[in-house]
Amino acid sequence: KEKGAAATIAVLEVPMEEASRFGIMNTEDDDKIYEFEEKPKNPKSNLASMGIYIFTWSRLREALIEDNAIHADSDFGKHIIPKMLEEGQALYAYRFRGYWKDVGTIESYWESNMELIKALPEFNLYEDFWKIYTNSDHQPPQYTAPGAKVKESLVSDGSEIYGEVNHSVLGPEVVVKAGAVVKDSIIMGGTVIEEGCVIDRCIIDENCKVAKNVHMGVGENIPNETKPNIYNTGITVLGANTSVPEGVVIGKNCVLYGNTVAEDYPDGTLESGKSVIREGI
Repeated sequence: KEKGAAATIAVLEVPMEEASRFGIMNTEDDDKIYEFEEKPKNPKSNLASMGIYIFTWSRLREALIEDNAIHADSDFGKHIIPKMLEEGQALYAYRFRGYWKDVGTIESYWESNMELIKALPEFNLYEDFWKIYTNSDHQPPQYTAPGAKVKESLVSDGSEIYGEVNHSVLGPEVVVKAGAVVKDSIIMGGTVIEEGCVIDRCIIDENCKVAKNVHMGVGENIPNETKPNIYNTGITVLGANTSVPEGVVIGKNCVLYGNTVAEDYPDGTLESGKSVIREGI
């Protein structure tokens, strides 16, 4: 934090053609911020705010109290930082030069996980000089059954693999039963993939149950009919605690949530771009 600064804001240099997607900090030569632009059409710089701030507490408290009286939805980017700049308070940019990935879309979230699988990923979980320390539950070790196949994947503790896992990321206590194939997918903790399933390019949240012989992620890449701006890259998504009945076929860009039943799948199929949302589950 710069001495005497009201706040220091972490920024990242992004490609100029992508700058309009971010909040942009325009700075003097000494990195003192003179202007903040929220997703500008014609950005003046490529210093994107990372949403990480270090404030002088007295200045922050004062700004929060004043802004709360004006805006019910008080926000740093929309209100607090612009107000401090208007008042002439000293804000400085800190240029972050380490690993960073924007995961603001389904595709970028999927890509960031897939990048971890590379032999030499940009963000290497196994670097001795930059260890990752975190609180984690004590889990039993991974188990790979005779005849199981695991290739180019990250598999967390407590998972049991009886089928095939290829180019995927599995959270803790995931079970892939015999004859099931998981590829190009992210499977979060506690999910069970039953026998004979094929899961292709999917993101499955925690504690989901996929019954026998489900084929997921097949067919044409048709954008989701409800949210085409979000689900449009062929990735099918299951929300937490979702269950899928036996033997159904699910297309690309589908969204499922809740305890779905056979009646939700006409002729045993959910076509690409369709959704099944069982509210209240």
